Amino acid sequence: MVLEVFYTGFNMIMDMLQSGGVITYIILLLGIYGFITSIQKILYLRRINKIDTTEIMGTVTVSMERGGAIEALKNISHYKNPISKIIAEALKIGYKNKTEVEESMEQIFIVEMGKMTSGIRTLKTIIELAPFLGLIGTVLGIWMTFKSLGVSPDMATMAEGIYIALITTITGLAVAIILMPIHTYIKAQIQSEIDKIELATKMTNWSYGVIKIRVYDKIPCVIKALQEADGIVNVKEIADPYSNIQISFKPSMLEKSISNIILEKCDVKSEITESKLRQ
Repeated sequence: MVLEVFYTGFNMIMDMLQSGGVITYIILLLGIYGFITSIQKILYLRRINKIDTTEIMGTVTVSMERGGAIEALKNISHYKNPISKIIAEALKIGYKNKTEVEESMEQIFIVEMGKMTSGIRTLKTIIELAPFLGLIGTVLGIWMTFKSLGVSPDMATMAEGIYIALITTITGLAVAIILMPIHTYIKAQIQSEIDKIELATKMTNWSYGVIKIRVYDKIPCVIKALQEADGIVNVKEIADPYSNIQISFKPSMLEKSISNIILEKCDVKSEITESKLRQ
């Protein structure tokens, strides 16, 4: 019984499409393209929305206590979503200066926004265009009907002609009605992801950082250069198997990376062995 109803309905739809002519097929093709684009976009958004921001930040917090920023970078690398990429750039403060980190985060945001919103304008255009194409098809169909009636007036022919002409409007409205809620859903998901990105940016607004470095020469010069640099709070020499200087700094005030400060002032290369950041 169900199959019979489905079969009957399918045949009726196919008859309507065949009667509607070229414009009906154009509208149908646009609708199929819009639907495929929508499904691809929904699947992409669902994939990147699987992991919550707080879960990623929880991983970062635990990693910071265990091994610092390097450990955190390693542990969030498998998430592969816009949030993790932006947080990863924020973790590089100290290796980069504040401006470089902010620029990197902004570039990632622009790229990821492009991925999230690609195809949305096309989908909106299809939703707006389909009813108008349907209306054009109806107007042309009615015009041709009245033109033929001028040669041989027949009410049955007129009724059939108007019915056929209205098929394009029905098809256009159907495409718009189906795609519109999908478009609204996709936009809501994109806005949700943008909100998460803004939250991640706030959560990675580090207020304090501690870095351990190893330099192989001119330690007094390095210490003096760091003490005079903007954003550096405290510098001290330490006895550590892998490091010999510890630096405390305010990330928001760091105008140059730690390595660049040392290289510019003392012409000595340095290696960051440990980095911990706190909010």
